Amino acid sequence: MPDGSSATPIHGTLLAFDFGTKRIGVAVGNSISASAQPLTTLHGEQNEQRFTAIAALIREWQPAALVVGLPSNDDGTSHELTRLCRRFAQRLKGRFDLPTILVDERYTSAAASSQLNEAGIRGIKQKPLLDQVAAQQILQAYFDEPAMGLIA
Repeated sequence: MPDGSSATPIHGTLLAFDFGTKRIGVAVGNSISASAQPLTTLHGEQNEQRFTAIAALIREWQPAALVVGLPSNDDGTSHELTRLCRRFAQRLKGRFDLPTILVDERYTSAAASSQLNEAGIRGIKQKPLLDQVAAQQILQAYFDEPAMGLIA
């Protein structure tokens, strides 16, 4: 499929990433159950350190594809983090030779915070979990509507 085209449903285990310049939230899910779970948060700003940790997760989980949240402004226009996320997705695709899907991540951090609030986790206690729960929201959005994903 050409880059930027709509994704078709991918079957099997998937890993999802909520990319940030300081942290990357990671979630895992399976297309059979169509449900996503928060997995971990990767810390650090060094690319090699990040990709070493991602390689270990890929070896452990053996995903059929990777899903990356694509941030944008409320009106859908791009900003600097949009460009960085696209580059991150291209690097994942190039390094690991796995289908990589971009999914709109607008409002996932707010949804993740709300989900944590409902679980009784508030304030500063949310910080270590927020990115991985946002990754869960991204992956769940893909499971719920795979055609909304774009091939990286």
